Amino acid sequence: MMAGLDPKELLELALLLIATGALSGFLAGVFGIGGGAILVPVFYECFRIAGVPLEVRMPLCVGTSLAVIIPTSIRSFQAHYKRGAVDMTILRVWWLPIVIGVLAGSVIARYAPERLFKFVFVMVAWSAAARLLLARETWKLGDDLPKGPLMRVYGFCVGILSTLMGIGGGLFSNLLMTFYSRPIHQAVATSSALAVLISIPGALGYIYAGWPAAARFPEVAALQLPFALGYVSLIGAVLVMPITLVTAPLGVKVAHALSKPALEVAFGAYLFIVGGRFVISLLGGH
Repeated sequence: MMAGLDPKELLELALLLIATGALSGFLAGVFGIGGGAILVPVFYECFRIAGVPLEVRMPLCVGTSLAVIIPTSIRSFQAHYKRGAVDMTILRVWWLPIVIGVLAGSVIARYAPERLFKFVFVMVAWSAAARLLLARETWKLGDDLPKGPLMRVYGFCVGILSTLMGIGGGLFSNLLMTFYSRPIHQAVATSSALAVLISIPGALGYIYAGWPAAARFPEVAALQLPFALGYVSLIGAVLVMPITLVTAPLGVKVAHALSKPALEVAFGAYLFIVGGRFVISLLGGH
């Protein structure tokens, strides 16, 4: 329990969160993922150490991750936009379906069992890793993104799954755009913009979703994690946010310096590793 942590443990927890912020901001710039794919697993370990009940631990990680992603995604988007790499046409088609998907995901988060969040995280992370590590150039759905209703369905799916996973949507949009023959660098840049659309309403949705949990587990809101709003830990967010703003532009520079194969292999390997953490948890380890 956080109340029972001695000063040394509190300091270690704070340093871990700050280091997490540095790495997540960097990866947000490199991969256009908003940093959530690293924030959620590390927040999970931090909140486990702090004694957060298992029943609310995963949604608390997801909600806090979405809150942290807000400034990171804005900073990452600005850096990519200045380079002219963001496809604004996709944003105009996707913004409304994505926001609707985020709202639907927030409602699900209010009632879903804790294991659902882990299943979604593993399913998406490993699917994306398989695509990036094993796929060939011939593996594609088309020569360009579809028009009409299918594109809007894709947007809705990006919104709802991103909200349940605590990420900025980069995993899904990167997959879709590369399967439709878009360059990985353009996919990364456009994903950074989608993260802005997902993180703001997503974080607000998790504040709403977490109010019933705060009533059932008052220690989440008062003892172990002071200043929590619903499923958003303000302490976690405040420690992580500032450093992400510093490291996100550095990640953007690295992304534009890497070759397409190197970027895809690095992203795929990372997703495989973080997905494995939650497989262990689902098999019985907390």
